[in-house]
Amino acid sequence: MEDQGEASLLEEGRETKEDDSVHSMEKLLEESYAYRPFQRGDILEGVIVSASPTEILIDIGSKTEGLVSSRELERMGPEAFEKLKVGDEVPVYVLNPEDKNGNVILSLSRAQLEKDWQVAQEIFEAGECFETTVSGYNRGGLIVRVGKVRGFVPASQLVPPSQKSQEKSQSDEEYWARMVGQQLQLKIIELDRRRNRLILSERAAMREWRGQQKEKLLNELQEGDVLRGRVSSLCSFGAFIDLGGADGLVHLSELSWGRVSHSKEVLQIGDEVDVYILNVDREKHRIGLSIKRLQPEPWSLVPEKYFVGQLVQGTITKLTKFGAFAHLDNDEIEGLIHISELSDDPIAHPKEVLREGDVVTLRIIRIDADRRRMGLSLKRVQEGEYVDLDWREGYTSDLAEEEAELEGPEAEYELSPEVEEAGTEKIAAPYEATLEAEAETQSESTQEAGLQGKVETETQAEEALSSEVEEDTSYDRQI
Repeated sequence: MEDQGEASLLEEGRETKEDDSVHSMEKLLEESYAYRPFQRGDILEGVIVSASPTEILIDIGSKTEGLVSSRELERMGPEAFEKLKVGDEVPVYVLNPEDKNGNVILSLSRAQLEKDWQVAQEIFEAGECFETTVSGYNRGGLIVRVGKVRGFVPASQLVPPSQKSQEKSQSDEEYWARMVGQQLQLKIIELDRRRNRLILSERAAMREWRGQQKEKLLNELQEGDVLRGRVSSLCSFGAFIDLGGADGLVHLSELSWGRVSHSKEVLQIGDEVDVYILNVDREKHRIGLSIKRLQPEPWSLVPEKYFVGQLVQGTITKLTKFGAFAHLDNDEIEGLIHISELSDDPIAHPKEVLREGDVVTLRIIRIDADRRRMGLSLKRVQEGEYVDLDWREGYTSDLAEEEAELEGPEAEYELSPEVEEAGTEKIAAPYEATLEAEAETQSESTQEAGLQGKVETETQAEEALSSEVEEDTSYDRQI
């Protein structure tokens, strides 16, 4: 009984295996010989069976071969045709599932176009930025290609030329013509396959790129670094400098050591400047910059350039009740003309003598470089006690100018042989003697006046010094 049971089980198992093998064989036959109907618009993967200048046969599965017509090959061009080899796998687009001869008509270019649309859709959904080449332009903007897909960049979505350090032409079309062949960083902002509409933006890509660059710069920048940047914007409180993806601010007080009312007095949009990193606020995404920190502090050079008693040219910049401020020409130094140093006659306000913008000759009467102060005088310009100093300074300047004219390459004459033999010392001797005689005469004529006014001068000086001490706090605030 047991032997019979085991035999029956073995026989049932054998029958089950035979049935399974029969079913699997039927399934394979069905899959191999089943006919799959194609539809227009299908994108398939096929293998090139044969290729000739008039047609290409492609195996698209299900024992079916599709045909790429001669018209399609003409549109492709000889270069694209030469790249196609028998055995290559290529994507194909079904143009006609069955023509009058029963052939499936395929297109290689349409297949690639559809593939590129799929790629564009993936890029659009991911929000990615990419680089592509400008292929043309029209009156509304630039034309680009995403593979074989034609895209459009409207003029409103282009970065202004000034931000790319390019000089714009007289018209938009001339500028766009120069852009053909150049690379642009773009982002897809609109995609509609049914309407064949692909709109891209350089502005959006630039914003995203700058955001990434700003994060990178904020992590890398350190206080004290020196970078090269471009002026991107000017405003009443300072200037914004593009550091290559992130903008930093140069406050008005950091533009120059001198007085600046507006940033446009010092900079222009597009200027390239070196900037010093003052501070980096990574939480608020702010970068503080300075231009004047890279320049020598003017007051540190004052002892080398100026001395008490020297005559200087200055421009009146501000009038106050205690005096006038004057900016020295060709320098960033500003000094104070106390009201007591404006005139020998008593005055109630500096506006009785000066106006803002006046250019006057002044005499330096006090220098305190450590405290950044310089005292100037208008009334002492013609004082007798400085006659010798002014004469020596003027005589030295005259000789220097004459020597420069004689030695300079632009000299309009040459010394004669007689003059060269005599020597410049002999020629200059009469001139020096005449100047000395004039100086002695002038000194004698002014000596009596100087002695008579000495007491008055000393009294006025004491009053001026006491007045300056009283106004010292106001002077600090103005400086």
